[in-house]
Amino acid sequence: MSLLINIIILVNEERCSKLSKCHMEKITMEKLASGLMNKTLFIGLITYLVLFCLLTTNNTYSAQDSGSKQMKHSNRLKNEKSPYLLQHADNPVDWYPWGEEAFEKARKENKPILLSIGYSTCHWCHVMEHESFEDEEVAKLMNETFVSIKVDREERPDIDNIYMTVCQLMSKGGCGWPLNVIMTPDKKPFFAGTYIPKESRYGRMGMMEFVPKIKEAWEKDKENILNSADAVTAAVQKATDVSQNTEGKDLSTKTLDTAYNQLLRNFDEDNGGFGTRPKFPTPHNHLFLLRYWKRTGDPLALQMVEKTLQEMRLGGIYDHVGFGFHRYSTDQNWLLPHFEKMLYDQAMLAMAYTELYQATGKKEYENTAREILTYVLRDMTSAEGGFYSAEDADSEGEEGKFYVWTEEELQETLGKENAELIIRTFNTSKPGNFTEEAGGHQTGANILHLQKPLSEIAISYEISEEEFSTKIEKARTTLFNEREKRIHPYKDDKILTDWNGLMIAAFSMAGRAFNEPQYTQAAEKAANFILKDMRDSKGKLLHRYRQGESGIMANVDDYAFLIWGLLELYESTFDIQYLKVALSLQNDMDKGFWDDKNGGYFFTSDDAEELISRQKEIYDGAIPSGNSVGGVNLLKFSRITGNVEYEQKASKLGKAFSETIESGPMAYTLFMTGLDFGLGPSYEVVIVGNPEDEDTKAMIEALRKTYSPNKVVLFREKEDDAEIIEIAEFTQAQLSIEEKATAYVCLNHVCNLPTTDINKMIELLTPKKP
Repeated sequence: MSLLINIIILVNEERCSKLSKCHMEKITMEKLASGLMNKTLFIGLITYLVLFCLLTTNNTYSAQDSGSKQMKHSNRLKNEKSPYLLQHADNPVDWYPWGEEAFEKARKENKPILLSIGYSTCHWCHVMEHESFEDEEVAKLMNETFVSIKVDREERPDIDNIYMTVCQLMSKGGCGWPLNVIMTPDKKPFFAGTYIPKESRYGRMGMMEFVPKIKEAWEKDKENILNSADAVTAAVQKATDVSQNTEGKDLSTKTLDTAYNQLLRNFDEDNGGFGTRPKFPTPHNHLFLLRYWKRTGDPLALQMVEKTLQEMRLGGIYDHVGFGFHRYSTDQNWLLPHFEKMLYDQAMLAMAYTELYQATGKKEYENTAREILTYVLRDMTSAEGGFYSAEDADSEGEEGKFYVWTEEELQETLGKENAELIIRTFNTSKPGNFTEEAGGHQTGANILHLQKPLSEIAISYEISEEEFSTKIEKARTTLFNEREKRIHPYKDDKILTDWNGLMIAAFSMAGRAFNEPQYTQAAEKAANFILKDMRDSKGKLLHRYRQGESGIMANVDDYAFLIWGLLELYESTFDIQYLKVALSLQNDMDKGFWDDKNGGYFFTSDDAEELISRQKEIYDGAIPSGNSVGGVNLLKFSRITGNVEYEQKASKLGKAFSETIESGPMAYTLFMTGLDFGLGPSYEVVIVGNPEDEDTKAMIEALRKTYSPNKVVLFREKEDDAEIIEIAEFTQAQLSIEEKATAYVCLNHVCNLPTTDINKMIELLTPKKP
């Protein structure tokens, strides 16, 4: 029998599911493996593969910059730009960045490679670094046995996606970060696991035992290892291209209905959200449900969105002092968050609250969107205009310490009267409501949260809502100023093109919906920065910027998300240059990423580094997939330009993934928004007028207040507007009537007569349901 079998560790699925500290999102093995591998291959893999998911420890470690540590060592990561890699630059482990130097060393010395993937604000990545990678004994074993490579998953999502798939195929439980993979010098994996402690405990193997066993297996059982690695690689190659090899089919409204019913069955009526715990925001679920409500008039679709976004805003997942949302809730009722803050969550949630405001007209949703954007502008925006990536959960060696309060701290900061107001309003207690997750004990600290809206709480004080809100805001400001004196969580200040694209879209949408120039200007500044400083000499996008240096070839998400942002920005500014650049980037994306054989976009371009698999993704997880967003973009370009080739490509994209999507549509809700757009009703609106005239401004403002998500809007000045005509030739004949602002509204490829009446325009955008 292979020595590898002696290293197999059976996984307790319940404990595996607790690897939520690094925002693990559970994807079941059955979902990934279904239809991808035959049972014989799968059983064969299990025979030879190492299965590893070592979890939970009481150790914590603060994610401070590597510069704050005492420098005892210096490895090859010291010249990198990634904050995560720099955090490991003084480890005694002889880390290499991903690159040919490491692989050549492994081949020359006949060593396996340990690939460790994480990101700078990952709690358990820091735990493993502190416990194992900073330890001299562990480092000595690793340096003798492996060539060790560190990868920042946010810098290299292409690498992370592939090896996370390996973990998901090999593990019965959840997978997350840190992700540790053992592979051959030619990048073929034969082991994948997550957090590994230094010493074995509770029946779980630690690094001090695990590394020598891997070394022994590599030396004595290499043939079986290589066979296993070949089998894993073959399985990954199938798993990472979820498009069909045969002609798919166009999806229909039945798929929309199925997605809706699946969400309805999983909806938590008491607390909002979907499923149990941990609970993730998943804002694209709400974007889809709003469109489904708009399509069908089904009140339950709107109720699910309102209930969830209300409960999230009340809960501890929201930062009631400094604004913005934490990554997810570890419990079912949104109280105990994982305190990390990610840029993409702020962007997608701002979009969800903005659209909900447009759909309902309720001020509370506008206020929440504005607060999210206040946080981003204040804490997550660079001087250049780009947006930073994340803030850590930890400070001073403890998760959440920056955000929680004891009642004594509240009283010292606010004084007795105001402290009692906050204690009563935000539901604190003397023992504290913050239960430390690993040990399960109360800390005496409190997570501020609401159990009902402030408007309802004001009634119990027998004062007006306005007066009550003023008191709360004054106390909040005092708490915020006091909190600013604390040691802040680590901020990952790299700027990523894809996440910035989402944020540009969010600021642009909010700028229109709230008539807030500051938001539109923030979107413009970010877009201009990326277009100027995050492209190479040939004009191709780059993925990452930090400390004055751009690098790493862009992936499909970078293109798709930035195009989304530019399309939203054009609609907010009617600056034709943004539309031109968006079209140019779409052309680059089609040339570099499109699969001519099977349809859909690959994650990496055709001139990118060759990995063990060229993956293709449609799953809408923590963020939407590039294919889902790309499909929506194609439909919009078709309507904007009148070029049906874009719509044909969108149809091919949908067909390519149709079988996968039909197996579980609720996992593809951003794609569902594109399907909803494609099926219609969808609109093209052209406003013709003088941008300085009041009637033009009034018409545009009325259009922006209307919740009509499946539309594109073009603007043409009354005089000959050659640039817009060049892009959208059909606008050449669209002129103003009697020198007044005029709207041309087309529905489902059929155009109505132009109108100068704002109410008539809105009526045309709200067709009567059959």
